[in-house]
Amino acid sequence: MTLKKGLLLPAVVFALALSSRAAEPFAFHGLRARRIGPAAMSGRITAIDCGRKDPRLIYVGTAGGGVWKSLNGGVTFRPVFESHTQSIGSLAIDPRDPDTVWVGTGEDNVRNSVSVGSGLYRSRDGGRSWDFVSFAGSERISLVLVDPGDSSVVTVAVLGHLWDAHPERGLYRTVDGGKTWKRLLYVDENTGCCDVAVDPHDGNILYAAMWQFRRWPWFFTSGGPGSGLFKSSDGGRTWRRLRRGLPAGDLGRIAVAVSPAKSTVVYATVEAKETALYRSDDKGESWRRVHAGLAVSTRPFYFSTLEADPLDPEKVYAGGLFLSISENGGAGFSAPLGASYHSDVHPVWVDPAKPQNILLGTDGGVYRSHDGGRTFLFLANLPVSQFYHVSVDMADPYNVYGGLQDNGSWQGPSRSFHVNGVANKDWENVGSGDGFHVLPHPIDPDIVYYSWQGGRLQRFQRRTKETKDIRALPRKGDPPFRYNWNAAVALSPSDPDAIYLGAQFLFRSRNRGESWERISPNLTTSDPKKLNQARSGGLTIDATSAENHCAIVTVAESPLDADVLWAGTDDGNLQCSRDGGKSWRNVVRRIPGLPPQTWCSGVEPGRHDAATVFAVFDGHRTGDMKPHVYRSDDFGATWRSLASETVQGYCQVVRQDPVHPDLLFLGTEFGLFASLDGGSSWSRFGDLPPVAVMDMVIHPREHDLVIATHGLGIMIIDDLTPLRHMRPEVLAQDAALLPSRPARMRIPTYFQEFPGDGEFAGENPNDGALVSYYLRKRHIFGELKLEILDAGGRILKTLPASRSAGLNRVGWDMKLKAPRTAASRGLGPMLLSGPMVDEGKYTVRLTQGVREFTGTIVLAADPASGHTAEDRRLRQEAVMDLYRMQEDLGFLADSIADLLRQIDVVHKGSLPAPLAGLKRKLAALHATLVQESGLMGSDRLREQVMDLFTSVSGFGGRPSASQIDNIAWLKAELRRSQEAFAAIVAADLPRCNSWLREKKLPALRLLTREEYDKKD
Repeated sequence: MTLKKGLLLPAVVFALALSSRAAEPFAFHGLRARRIGPAAMSGRITAIDCGRKDPRLIYVGTAGGGVWKSLNGGVTFRPVFESHTQSIGSLAIDPRDPDTVWVGTGEDNVRNSVSVGSGLYRSRDGGRSWDFVSFAGSERISLVLVDPGDSSVVTVAVLGHLWDAHPERGLYRTVDGGKTWKRLLYVDENTGCCDVAVDPHDGNILYAAMWQFRRWPWFFTSGGPGSGLFKSSDGGRTWRRLRRGLPAGDLGRIAVAVSPAKSTVVYATVEAKETALYRSDDKGESWRRVHAGLAVSTRPFYFSTLEADPLDPEKVYAGGLFLSISENGGAGFSAPLGASYHSDVHPVWVDPAKPQNILLGTDGGVYRSHDGGRTFLFLANLPVSQFYHVSVDMADPYNVYGGLQDNGSWQGPSRSFHVNGVANKDWENVGSGDGFHVLPHPIDPDIVYYSWQGGRLQRFQRRTKETKDIRALPRKGDPPFRYNWNAAVALSPSDPDAIYLGAQFLFRSRNRGESWERISPNLTTSDPKKLNQARSGGLTIDATSAENHCAIVTVAESPLDADVLWAGTDDGNLQCSRDGGKSWRNVVRRIPGLPPQTWCSGVEPGRHDAATVFAVFDGHRTGDMKPHVYRSDDFGATWRSLASETVQGYCQVVRQDPVHPDLLFLGTEFGLFASLDGGSSWSRFGDLPPVAVMDMVIHPREHDLVIATHGLGIMIIDDLTPLRHMRPEVLAQDAALLPSRPARMRIPTYFQEFPGDGEFAGENPNDGALVSYYLRKRHIFGELKLEILDAGGRILKTLPASRSAGLNRVGWDMKLKAPRTAASRGLGPMLLSGPMVDEGKYTVRLTQGVREFTGTIVLAADPASGHTAEDRRLRQEAVMDLYRMQEDLGFLADSIADLLRQIDVVHKGSLPAPLAGLKRKLAALHATLVQESGLMGSDRLREQVMDLFTSVSGFGGRPSASQIDNIAWLKAELRRSQEAFAAIVAADLPRCNSWLREKKLPALRLLTREEYDKKD
């Protein structure tokens, strides 16, 4: 059958919207989101494929961080799928054309926190560009297989929707390169295709695994009558269910693999009442159970990877908690305990030519083995970590804190002192488990709180590295406390020792978790139908707290009134207290257009009015993919929706700027959106991929927006100050210069280390001053110029100016141009940049055609340096002395060199006595100024001045007494050299020119300073 595209129109429109990035009402391209990673623990990997002829070509698909490509065997990676949904289910390189790559979106490891996909994509140019192909409504694609003999034949296993019934499921094939598709196998709207295998020696023989499954927010079921293993012997035209030797009754997830070495041998892991590995030796006609241990029976809904060795039919690899390998046809498996790689193995790639080469995709990143799985190397360069929450402290530079899916709780610096950026080693692990909230104590830097799944709240002491469990526990007579997998935790903005924790009740501690008071009644629905998580899992019980329900998932205290508390629940309540928790009112029924029982994913008390609150709701767990974001200005009595067609994806978090009340930020499953008008209209932050934005915080001192993404780590948008000035009166102008925070004048630091190319380093902020300006329309014709002027009106720098409409930002390095140093034929030091300018206020001038716009920018000392104003003044004087000395020395050396060139030009052959004497004296003087050959020759005056300039300018404080003395001595040496040159010129030049005039030759002339300054 051919798909009727009209049936999928809404999903197609959604997928194409993600792909094409429709025009936005406001452009934020000037505000880049820099990525600080980390990659020290990476994130969940869902797909791996390598080039058939050149396995150094690697594509990696991730749970929430898109697709990454390597051309050098994994030493370095780059993202290649950033314009599209970032949840990847499968990918495949065309065996006949390595530039053609297929990507099926939507992760098929269907845990409670997975994202959704938007269909099937293809690149024909090695990932530089992508075309949407089909299956827009599929949500998750398990496998893509490209026929090795015919690139136009592609088979796709569509798993389909996780949270609701939907017909776009099953096994599909195209024979015309994706123009049309035929569904080969279909069971029903609740059963998808989770795996497919093709006989490598007979492409007409296919095996397909069908899986019936469903999640609800409170329950998961794997298995049912729809599940089964099917076989076709005629290329998919007809199918029959395989039963002989397979378990009777309902089945769950199945993985299937055909041995490339002997295609009569087929392996299958089959979830049943007793999950096991089965083997067939007659192409699937009959089966026998060969193994039922933990290697193949642990969490089959999550671990369903089975790979047959390409050369040995008795060898098979199974993903699971660890990589398990059988070398006896599946009868027994070995899995190293305490393995050197992250647990939870998903994709396994085995080199078809050299099976000892293996790539593993785990919940913690990609690992490579060159010895068949005995040892592994971590590829520490994939920054695809999955954060749930983020917080910051007030250190300088400030630290960022957050919890990661299956990778613990971490802290790392917002910037590194190393010039290369924020390295993996800069991150510190402060907690284990699935990390969620990580909150530094507001005033005690020794204390960090962190939580992991099921409301496990810990207090970590940095000094001793001790961890104390401080979760609120039931007392006698209390019912069991229900903590959501991602339980609500929040610090009080009014009491530094107070912390909130949410179960079905809200708890507050005023003594760092040593004791708790219950400050609410049950704030949830306590629906008994939603309290059966102990039986969750279907055929295989999987009660890990992921389905804990009817619990508080978001809580916040108003920063303006400590008595105003808000609590949102996973079963759709939004509760408000205006008396510190003594009484509560459920306001959710007053929210118009919100479907009942929709998960309240975030609440944001107003930063400017205690009566204001923003709330976001997430209905995707019941099949509702619409954005739900609301605002109330009367403590929840009335509400208005802030959603618009611009916003894409279900909502996770909303934040109000503490300075500009109409500046809002909204994080959804598909990116970051901002509003300049209180939510009446939204614009996508185009620099940010459509990645799940789970949490955000605005740093109170630096004014940075710090973003927790579930797939691409932490991102930071530096300095929101320009956005805060985007008021209606500014937006109405054709152009405007916008204020920025004062620029800190930091001295770069360098460390001697050579980490190679294999580790990720997060981007440091621009070390310069940020100049921001607004253009109402794109500037197309005429001049557009951006200049920096000092207090006297002298132009110090002309900056490259972007002509794009919207907000633009340019960095100024706050430096003078590099000094004109004396030319040297040796390999001595070179200066590529000049010294920093003085602290203070500078004018910014934007010229647009005949119009000029001016603003100011302030350069201030870095307070973290600790140097006094007097010390900084003395340093700057010394630096400028050395700067001018290099300019003067350059002029002197160039004047001498210019005379020597003239002598060589005006007279060929042996020189007469006057010219020979002058040349000898000039050459001797020049040799004292400049190192003329060699790498480590004796330093001359040029090298001595440059070396001292580098030393003094490389430190932010007072020069040493020795340096100051050395400056005075070098000044005297330069003065003596200048005087010596003047004496030589006075004594010898008139006599030489007299002789040249007699011979009717051009006279020698001195280079003027004006001529020297005009040289490049």
